[in-house]
Amino acid sequence: MTKQPFIHKPLVFQQLPEPIYYLERSMPSDTRYPPHQHPWGEFIYSFSGVLELIAEGSLFRVPSSYALWLPPNTSHYGFNRHESLHCSLYIDSDLARQLPEQPCALIMTPLIREMLSHLSLSPPTTPYTPEERRFTDVIFDRLREVSSTGSYLPHSTDPLLMRLLNYFEQNPACQQPLKQLAKELGTTERTLARKAQRDLGIALTEWRQRLRVVRAMPMLENGEKVETISLELGYSTSSAFIAMFKKHMNITPDEYRKGASGDTAHRLSGKE
Repeated sequence: MTKQPFIHKPLVFQQLPEPIYYLERSMPSDTRYPPHQHPWGEFIYSFSGVLELIAEGSLFRVPSSYALWLPPNTSHYGFNRHESLHCSLYIDSDLARQLPEQPCALIMTPLIREMLSHLSLSPPTTPYTPEERRFTDVIFDRLREVSSTGSYLPHSTDPLLMRLLNYFEQNPACQQPLKQLAKELGTTERTLARKAQRDLGIALTEWRQRLRVVRAMPMLENGEKVETISLELGYSTSSAFIAMFKKHMNITPDEYRKGASGDTAHRLSGKE
Protein backbone atom coordinates (compact mmCIF):
# COMPACT_ATOMS: atom_id res chain seq x y z
CA MET A 1 0.00 0.00 0.00
CA THR A 2 1.34 3.43 -0.94
CA LYS A 3 2.04 5.67 2.02
CA GLN A 4 -0.20 8.72 2.10
CA PRO A 5 1.58 12.04 2.61
CA PHE A 6 1.05 13.93 5.85
CA ILE A 7 -0.71 17.23 5.10
CA HIS A 8 0.36 20.04 7.40
CA LYS A 9 -2.29 22.73 7.86
CA PRO A 10 -0.79 26.24 7.96
CA LEU A 11 -1.28 28.14 11.19
CA VAL A 12 -3.76 30.98 11.02
CA PHE A 13 -3.32 34.12 13.14
CA GLN A 14 -5.50 37.21 13.18
CA GLN A 15 -2.27 38.96 14.07
CA LEU A 16 1.17 37.87 15.18
CA PRO A 17 1.46 37.16 18.92
CA GLU A 18 4.83 38.94 18.87
CA PRO A 19 6.57 41.23 16.34
CA ILE A 20 9.17 38.45 15.94
CA TYR A 21 7.46 35.16 16.73
CA TYR A 22 9.36 31.85 17.02
CA LEU A 23 7.68 28.59 16.06
CA GLU A 24 9.21 25.12 15.77
CA ARG A 25 7.88 22.08 13.91
CA SER A 26 8.83 18.42 14.04
CA MET A 27 7.53 16.78 10.88
CA PRO A 28 7.35 13.14 9.71
CA SER A 29 8.73 12.11 6.36
CA ASP A 30 6.72 12.93 3.24
CA THR A 31 4.98 16.00 4.68
CA ARG A 32 3.15 18.38 2.35
CA TYR A 33 2.41 22.04 3.05
CA PRO A 34 -0.54 23.33 0.96
CA PRO A 35 -0.32 26.69 -0.85
CA HIS A 36 -0.81 29.68 1.43
CA GLN A 37 0.43 33.18 2.19
CA HIS A 38 0.32 35.59 5.12
CA PRO A 39 0.76 39.33 5.68
CA TRP A 40 4.01 38.92 7.62
CA GLY A 41 7.45 37.73 6.58
CA GLU A 42 8.78 34.27 7.39
CA PHE A 43 12.35 33.20 8.00
CA ILE A 44 12.67 29.39 7.85
CA TYR A 45 15.60 27.31 9.05
CA SER A 46 15.94 23.52 9.03
CA PHE A 47 18.04 22.03 11.82
CA SER A 48 18.39 18.89 9.71
CA GLY A 49 17.77 17.89 6.13
CA VAL A 50 16.92 20.07 3.15
CA LEU A 51 14.15 22.64 2.89
CA GLU A 52 12.17 22.24 -0.32
CA LEU A 53 9.71 25.00 -1.02
CA ILE A 54 8.09 26.67 -4.01
CA ALA A 55 7.59 30.40 -3.62
CA GLU A 56 5.99 32.54 -6.32
CA GLY A 57 6.59 29.71 -8.81
CA SER A 58 10.32 29.29 -8.05
CA LEU A 59 11.75 26.14 -6.46
CA PHE A 60 14.04 26.63 -3.47
CA ARG A 61 16.10 23.81 -1.96
CA VAL A 62 18.40 24.84 0.85
CA PRO A 63 20.51 22.73 3.25
CA SER A 64 21.21 23.62 6.88
CA SER A 65 24.08 25.95 5.98
CA TYR A 66 21.40 28.23 4.50
CA ALA A 67 17.96 29.50 5.50
CA LEU A 68 15.00 30.76 3.51
CA TRP A 69 13.38 34.18 3.58
CA LEU A 70 9.81 34.79 2.41
CA PRO A 71 8.63 38.43 2.33
CA PRO A 72 5.06 39.26 3.42
CA ASN A 73 2.27 38.06 1.11
CA THR A 74 4.51 35.56 -0.68
CA SER A 75 2.48 32.65 -2.04
CA HIS A 76 4.30 29.42 -1.15
CA TYR A 77 3.99 25.71 -0.50
CA GLY A 78 6.51 23.06 0.43
CA PHE A 79 7.32 19.47 1.27
CA ASN A 80 9.94 17.41 3.06
CA ARG A 81 10.91 13.95 1.88
CA HIS A 82 12.48 12.96 5.20
CA GLU A 83 11.72 13.49 8.88
CA SER A 84 12.72 17.01 9.77
CA LEU A 85 12.95 19.59 12.49
CA HIS A 86 12.71 23.17 11.39
CA CYS A 87 11.77 26.53 12.82
CA SER A 88 10.25 29.76 11.61
CA LEU A 89 10.59 33.33 12.72
CA TYR A 90 7.43 35.15 11.69
CA ILE A 91 8.35 38.80 11.29
CA ASP A 92 5.97 41.75 11.41
CA SER A 93 5.47 43.41 8.03
CA ASP A 94 6.97 46.72 9.19
CA LEU A 95 10.17 45.00 10.31
CA ALA A 96 10.17 42.75 7.23
CA ARG A 97 10.80 45.81 5.03
CA GLN A 98 14.38 45.75 6.32
CA LEU A 99 14.99 42.32 4.75
CA PRO A 100 15.12 41.39 1.03
CA GLU A 101 12.07 42.21 -1.08
CA GLN A 102 12.15 38.87 -2.94
CA PRO A 103 12.14 35.24 -1.70
CA CYS A 104 15.74 34.10 -1.33
CA ALA A 105 18.17 31.87 0.51
CA LEU A 106 20.18 33.46 3.31
CA ILE A 107 23.70 32.31 4.12
CA MET A 108 23.66 31.29 7.77
CA THR A 109 26.32 32.32 10.27
CA PRO A 110 27.49 30.21 13.24
CA LEU A 111 26.11 32.86 15.63
CA ILE A 112 22.58 32.76 14.17
CA ARG A 113 22.60 28.95 14.17
CA GLU A 114 23.60 28.89 17.83
CA MET A 115 20.95 31.43 18.77
CA LEU A 116 18.26 29.39 16.97
CA SER A 117 19.50 26.25 18.71
CA HIS A 118 19.11 28.06 22.02
CA LEU A 119 15.51 28.94 21.15
CA SER A 120 14.87 25.34 20.14
CA LEU A 121 16.06 24.08 23.50
CA SER A 122 14.17 26.78 25.41
CA PRO A 123 11.25 27.93 23.23
CA PRO A 124 9.72 31.20 24.45
CA THR A 125 6.00 31.31 25.20
CA THR A 126 3.72 34.29 24.70
CA PRO A 127 3.70 36.87 26.01
CA TYR A 128 7.47 37.08 25.64
CA THR A 129 9.48 38.47 28.52
CA PRO A 130 11.60 41.59 27.89
CA GLU A 131 14.66 39.31 27.84
CA GLU A 132 13.10 37.03 25.20
CA ARG A 133 12.16 39.99 23.04
CA ARG A 134 15.71 41.35 23.24
CA PHE A 135 17.02 37.94 22.22
CA THR A 136 14.81 37.72 19.11
CA ASP A 137 15.64 41.36 18.32
CA VAL A 138 19.34 40.45 18.24
CA ILE A 139 18.65 37.56 15.84
CA PHE A 140 16.75 39.97 13.60
CA ASP A 141 19.64 42.45 13.69
CA ARG A 142 22.02 39.69 12.61
CA LEU A 143 19.66 38.59 9.82
CA ARG A 144 19.76 42.09 8.36
CA GLU A 145 23.53 41.68 7.90
CA VAL A 146 23.74 38.25 6.25
CA SER A 147 24.29 37.72 2.55
CA SER A 148 21.44 36.50 0.37
CA THR A 149 21.52 34.28 -2.68
CA GLY A 150 19.08 32.42 -4.89
CA SER A 151 18.20 28.81 -4.24
CA TYR A 152 21.12 26.66 -3.14
CA LEU A 153 20.18 24.34 -5.99
CA PRO A 154 18.66 26.68 -8.62
CA HIS A 155 16.69 25.56 -11.65
CA SER A 156 16.04 26.82 -15.15
CA THR A 157 13.11 27.04 -17.53
CA ASP A 158 15.40 26.69 -20.55
CA PRO A 159 14.29 23.41 -22.24
CA LEU A 160 17.84 22.29 -23.03
CA LEU A 161 19.21 23.05 -19.58
CA MET A 162 16.16 21.49 -17.93
CA ARG A 163 16.86 18.22 -19.73
CA LEU A 164 20.41 18.18 -18.44
CA LEU A 165 19.49 19.09 -14.85
CA ASN A 166 16.73 16.49 -14.79
CA TYR A 167 19.25 13.92 -16.00
CA PHE A 168 21.59 14.86 -13.15
CA GLU A 169 18.70 14.60 -10.68
CA GLN A 170 17.94 11.08 -11.87
CA ASN A 171 21.61 10.10 -12.09
CA PRO A 172 23.52 11.91 -9.31
CA ALA A 173 26.46 9.49 -9.64
CA CYS A 174 26.92 10.31 -13.33
CA GLN A 175 30.58 10.87 -14.19
CA GLN A 176 30.16 11.59 -17.90
CA PRO A 177 32.10 14.69 -18.99
CA LEU A 178 29.96 17.70 -19.87
CA LYS A 179 31.40 17.65 -23.37
CA GLN A 180 29.95 14.18 -23.95
CA LEU A 181 26.59 15.05 -22.37
CA ALA A 182 26.37 18.17 -24.52
CA LYS A 183 26.96 16.10 -27.64
CA GLU A 184 24.16 13.71 -26.64
CA LEU A 185 21.87 16.72 -26.22
CA GLY A 186 22.79 18.01 -29.65
CA THR A 187 24.60 21.10 -28.39
CA THR A 188 28.04 22.19 -27.18
CA GLU A 189 29.65 22.37 -23.76
CA ARG A 190 30.14 26.10 -24.29
CA THR A 191 26.42 26.64 -24.93
CA LEU A 192 25.47 24.73 -21.78
CA ALA A 193 28.01 26.68 -19.73
CA ARG A 194 26.62 29.98 -20.99
CA LYS A 195 23.03 28.96 -20.20
CA ALA A 196 24.08 27.78 -16.72
CA GLN A 197 25.74 31.10 -15.87
CA ARG A 198 22.71 32.97 -17.20
CA ASP A 199 20.00 30.95 -15.43
CA LEU A 200 21.73 29.29 -12.47
CA GLY A 201 24.44 31.78 -11.64
CA ILE A 202 26.89 28.93 -11.04
CA ALA A 203 28.88 26.50 -13.18
CA LEU A 204 27.39 23.09 -13.95
CA THR A 205 30.22 21.34 -12.09
CA GLU A 206 29.27 23.35 -8.99
CA TRP A 207 25.59 22.47 -9.48
CA ARG A 208 26.41 18.76 -9.67
CA GLN A 209 28.39 18.97 -6.44
CA ARG A 210 25.57 20.78 -4.68
CA LEU A 211 23.13 18.12 -5.84
CA ARG A 212 25.34 15.45 -4.28
CA VAL A 213 25.47 17.39 -1.01
CA VAL A 214 21.66 17.57 -0.97
CA ARG A 215 21.38 13.83 -1.69
CA ALA A 216 24.03 12.94 0.91
CA MET A 217 22.42 14.75 3.83
CA PRO A 218 19.40 12.45 4.40
CA MET A 219 21.60 9.39 3.86
CA LEU A 220 23.97 10.63 6.56
CA GLU A 221 21.04 11.35 8.88
CA ASN A 222 19.78 7.80 8.30
CA GLY A 223 23.12 6.41 9.45
CA GLU A 224 24.49 5.14 6.14
CA LYS A 225 28.25 4.70 5.97
CA VAL A 226 30.34 7.38 4.29
CA GLU A 227 31.91 4.72 2.06
CA THR A 228 28.46 3.59 0.85
CA ILE A 229 27.30 7.16 0.21
CA SER A 230 30.51 7.96 -1.66
CA LEU A 231 29.98 5.07 -4.06
CA GLU A 232 26.28 5.83 -4.54
CA LEU A 233 27.16 9.40 -5.53
CA GLY A 234 29.84 8.40 -7.99
CA TYR A 235 33.04 8.89 -5.99
CA SER A 236 35.74 6.27 -6.31
CA THR A 237 37.19 7.16 -2.90
CA SER A 238 35.66 8.34 0.35
CA SER A 239 38.30 11.03 0.71
CA ALA A 240 37.16 12.74 -2.50
CA PHE A 241 33.55 12.79 -1.29
CA ILE A 242 34.56 14.04 2.17
CA ALA A 243 36.61 16.87 0.65
CA MET A 244 33.69 17.92 -1.57
CA PHE A 245 31.18 17.80 1.30
CA LYS A 246 33.43 19.82 3.62
CA LYS A 247 34.00 22.41 0.90
CA HIS A 248 30.25 23.07 0.72
CA MET A 249 29.17 22.55 4.33
CA ASN A 250 32.32 23.57 6.25
CA ILE A 251 32.11 20.33 8.23
CA THR A 252 32.90 16.71 7.40
CA PRO A 253 30.13 14.17 6.70
CA ASP A 254 30.74 12.53 10.10
CA GLU A 255 30.51 15.90 11.85
CA TYR A 256 27.26 16.60 10.04
CA ARG A 257 25.92 13.14 10.97
CA LYS A 258 26.78 13.64 14.65
CA GLY A 259 25.04 17.00 14.70
CA ALA A 260 21.94 15.64 12.98
CA SER A 261 21.69 12.45 15.03
CA GLY A 262 22.69 14.00 18.34
CA ASP A 263 21.15 17.26 19.44
CA THR A 264 18.57 17.41 16.63
CA ALA A 265 17.45 13.80 17.01
CA HIS A 266 17.17 14.42 20.73
CA ARG A 267 14.73 17.25 20.09
CA LEU A 268 12.86 15.31 17.40
CA SER A 269 12.13 12.64 19.98
CA GLY A 270 10.46 15.24 22.17
CA LYS A 271 12.89 14.65 25.04
CA GLU A 272 14.62 17.44 26.91
